[in-house]
Amino acid sequence: MANVAVIGAQWGDEGKGKVVDLFSRDADIVVRFQGGNNAGHTLVVDGEKTVLHLIPSGALHPNKLCIIGNGVVVDPQVLLEEIRGLKERGYLKDDSLLKISEQAHLIMPYHKSVDQARERLRGKGKIGTTGRGIGPTYEDKVARVGIRFVDLLDEKTFKEKLKHNIEEKNIYLKAILKEKTLDFRSIYETYCRYRDTLEGYVADTALLLHREIKAGKKVLFGGAQGTLLDVDHGTYPFVTSSNAVIGGVCTRAGIGPRSIQEIIGISKAYTTRVGSGPFPTELTGAEGEKLKYDGDEFGATTGRPRRCGWFDAVGARYAVRINGMTGIALTKLDVLTGFKTIKILEQAEPAWEELEGWDTQISGAKELSDLPASAQRYVRRLEEILETELVLVSIGPSRDQTIMLRNPFR
Repeated sequence: MANVAVIGAQWGDEGKGKVVDLFSRDADIVVRFQGGNNAGHTLVVDGEKTVLHLIPSGALHPNKLCIIGNGVVVDPQVLLEEIRGLKERGYLKDDSLLKISEQAHLIMPYHKSVDQARERLRGKGKIGTTGRGIGPTYEDKVARVGIRFVDLLDEKTFKEKLKHNIEEKNIYLKAILKEKTLDFRSIYETYCRYRDTLEGYVADTALLLHREIKAGKKVLFGGAQGTLLDVDHGTYPFVTSSNAVIGGVCTRAGIGPRSIQEIIGISKAYTTRVGSGPFPTELTGAEGEKLKYDGDEFGATTGRPRRCGWFDAVGARYAVRINGMTGIALTKLDVLTGFKTIKILEQAEPAWEELEGWDTQISGAKELSDLPASAQRYVRRLEEILETELVLVSIGPSRDQTIMLRNPFR
């Protein structure tokens, strides 16, 4: 049986939530392998909008096992709110269908304080983090002082680790960042309450995945952000704090590389990015504004407007190479409707290839042949440039507004 990894081919926000939701229909297990609640996956099902930050979008399908892997950093308050919200809407009725890795690290209040204070001090040189403590949590993980779910479950271990970290972080907050210090007792009691609610979800998810894959179950892996935000292979230092590329699936879910048969890259039909950093194809005039508002390009988590530009084929080809992608899911083709001409960046110092645009609305198309001829040419040209087949084309936010060219699970 095929196991499929979904990887962002740009700077994140490519529409991974919708694609993971679509592929979840054919999967038995859906795994979130990295990132935190700094990313939101937006889904529209039967006209109802859902934004998920930590729980895989497989939760919107019945009888799918959803796993939060060891590579995810978890804010327990956000996770509990997400669980509560899904249950109120009739999802996630069976608690056994959600598992959290015992090795996943916890976002603590001091991580958020440090994150926000650093961004303020950087001024114009800020990275553009969400301020949700993601980066500092990964720092503590690498520094070997992080607190994991398995630590939270052991009262003595948790108390000792938290006490040490609070003492150290308070010195840093007060002396260096000029911020308020934090109270050990209130944090300890709050997280003990989180433990009481979440401990039933905690498991050795790497072992669980090994057994399920061996039994022939079909697994779908999805992460946050995209290739160009990867801490090793992205536009450093304007990157996230974890590995969003294919290697991150193995290390941050606890599986071997031979367990993955398909690597599907997700790419918009244009390009967006949030926060600071280089963006060669960025449009700052009327065309950029049209892309932003027609595409509803505002962060699902923060509401921040995304920077918009033409398709960056250089960056996308790089993502295909770094990840060994076997197919591309192209999203938001409908947003390009109305442009007289559409450009594709072919070289790092913009050398544009210009294609004819289209005016006809395409959100009701069922087959590629239903699209205007110019839209078909644009899609096929992207396929040629990327030297990778397209597996689907998204022409609207809903599940049924998708042209499926090849299902990687079938």
